[in-house]
Amino acid sequence: MRTGLPNPALRMLPALAPVLAPVLAAPSAWAAWLGWDQHPDVQPDGSTTGPYEAWQVIGLVLTLLVPVCWAAYRRHTASAVLGTTAGLTAAAFYDWSDDSTGLFAIGVALVMIGTLAATAAVSGMVALVTRDVGR
Repeated sequence: MRTGLPNPALRMLPALAPVLAPVLAAPSAWAAWLGWDQHPDVQPDGSTTGPYEAWQVIGLVLTLLVPVCWAAYRRHTASAVLGTTAGLTAAAFYDWSDDSTGLFAIGVALVMIGTLAATAAVSGMVALVTRDVGR
């Protein structure tokens, strides 16, 4: 009787999960938290804000902490950092690229830099805290 996954590609899936999880989670979380809110909010005094509220961005960050920490715990720190950064950068580019001023590129660059710095810090802390686990 045969046991395990039949296809060699499917057998590699558990090993690839820590690599793929941040890459797939980032644009999915962006779509869930930020993708549906596309219009600026008009305040009573006539000024505009948004289109995102603080709670949406906080929700996005907290959601992405899970795959980043999980991948870093599994010793895939580079995947946690680069995968999340690539996913969020691609999502921001896709979401904002219809801006006629062209200033969206600055926002996308800031998302990329901020995500790279934040995920590197979180992944580094997880790796530092868990480095003795499993020895």
